Amino acid sequence: MPSIIRLHRVLATNPEKVYRAFIEADALAKWLPPNGFACTVHHLDPKVGGTFKMSFRNFTTGTSHAFGGEYVELVPGERLRYTDTFDDPNLPGDMQVTVTLKKVSVGTELDIEQAGVPDVIPPEACYLGWQESLRNLARLVEPEINQ
Repeated sequence: MPSIIRLHRVLATNPEKVYRAFIEADALAKWLPPNGFACTVHHLDPKVGGTFKMSFRNFTTGTSHAFGGEYVELVPGERLRYTDTFDDPNLPGDMQVTVTLKKVSVGTELDIEQAGVPDVIPPEACYLGWQESLRNLARLVEPEINQ
């Protein structure tokens, strides 16, 4: 049975900045790949019904895996929902990702739910990868550089 991965983090910045990190290609390429991977965003059309396509390349081995999906819901500064599908037939099914942002006293509360993760991917590998990605996200969005 496919796994459901749930993550929670508080970021010291505003929800609008975190939201932009999810819908801008250069930002995604910077924070989304877990450590040891490089990301190429091939296509990104962040609107309801719009699609995206990207690939992660293992920097050690050079192998890559591509994935893409469709945006289902976009509420600026509050919520994103999108599908995610691997190109590899050994990783079947459509994942559904929901990102919820909430303004809190110290910044933004971020909740992510990734449902439908293929059975062959161990949940702990998903958690490890997401934790690395979210640390990278914090490094991108938390600094306030106003010059």
